[in-house]
Amino acid sequence: MPDFGLFFWMLISFSILLFLLKRFAWGPILSALSDRERSIEEALKSAANAKEEMLNLQSGNEKILKNAILEREKIVKEARELKESIINEARHEASVEANKVMEHAKAAIERERTAAISEIKNLIAEFSVEIAEKILKEKLADDSRQKELIQNYIDQINLN
Repeated sequence: MPDFGLFFWMLISFSILLFLLKRFAWGPILSALSDRERSIEEALKSAANAKEEMLNLQSGNEKILKNAILEREKIVKEARELKESIINEARHEASVEANKVMEHAKAAIERERTAAISEIKNLIAEFSVEIAEKILKEKLADDSRQKELIQNYIDQINLN
């Protein structure tokens, strides 16, 4: 067992050291620990907020991406509809133009046909007159035959 004097001085030295530590060091050490604890808690809260913000941004990015995809699909659909509309309009216009050309062609053919028929009728009439003229000249060459033909015509007129 240690000597009482040594024990007494150790107790006094320890008490002084304890008093000095409590008075000068213990407060700053505890406040530093408290500050450190607060800074760690704030860092954890900040990390949680950053994580939450990152998730919000990620979901926001996903929403923006979905909206962009929907907008792209809408634009592509409108472009297809516009293309179909233009194609259908062009087909319709081509059909109308083709019908006009066909009608003009039919009208031209009908005019040519009518003109040809008219020309043929005129030729036939001219030929008929020429033939009739030749036949009459031949039949009416003598006077007795002329008188007989005139009498036949007069008798036919009276009968009608």
